[in-house]
Amino acid sequence: MRFWGNAMLRLRELQLGFATAVFDDEQNEFDRHIRAAGLSGVRRLQVYRNNSLLSLTGALKAVYPVVCRLVGDEFFNYAAAQYIARHPSRSGDLHEFGEFFAAFLEAFAPATELVYLPDVARLEWAYHQIFHAARHSPLDLATLAQVPAQQQGELHFQLHPAARLLESAFPILRIWQVNQEGYIGDPTVDLTEGGIKLLALRHESLEIEFQVLEDGEFSLLCALAEGRAFATACEQALAAQPGFDLPACFSRHILQGAWVDFHL
Repeated sequence: MRFWGNAMLRLRELQLGFATAVFDDEQNEFDRHIRAAGLSGVRRLQVYRNNSLLSLTGALKAVYPVVCRLVGDEFFNYAAAQYIARHPSRSGDLHEFGEFFAAFLEAFAPATELVYLPDVARLEWAYHQIFHAARHSPLDLATLAQVPAQQQGELHFQLHPAARLLESAFPILRIWQVNQEGYIGDPTVDLTEGGIKLLALRHESLEIEFQVLEDGEFSLLCALAEGRAFATACEQALAAQPGFDLPACFSRHILQGAWVDFHL
């Protein structure tokens, strides 16, 4: 076991102390456990801290390019530093970093006037999750067809791992679309045009599609995704939109692969 300074630490204590020092620039005790060897412990920590901040900020920008474009690099870098300090990475996989960024932006005072920003971030996180989601075999239609009619209302369906349902009071899909790199067209966004309900789904071709949903359709899919029985989900959908063409809607989503499994 090595010695740093005059203290001998257990490996876990050493690791926790180092992580705390890296993500807390006010930490002023751990440097005494670092062998100088040309650079002071404080300086060595600062180098590592800066590299970690740059790496994690880059990871956030990769997940949230539209948010970054909307607020600019300087603002985003500042917000990212605050986020990283409050939500340091807990995984060795950077694909898992940034989950709480939308919630962070909701409470981030400098972004208060950008009321749509958290929902844009939620859309981008959904896209990121869908992109990296595992592939899954399609639902077995032959087995589904064998379920007796009297039991069909008791069915529970599993949403595809590469699918997400999103709702916003703002036109977040339009905001996302006009801020894509290489976008050509009218960049105008009317925030008063109202909200939107979306299904984001990755197809077998690996293309990620955003589908705008009606109230009944969104209610049906959300209820099923939350684990409600088919009959209950249908009731909720018809309550949300009387006259909604439920059979056509459900068949369409079955055939496009939104559901991958079911059970009674």
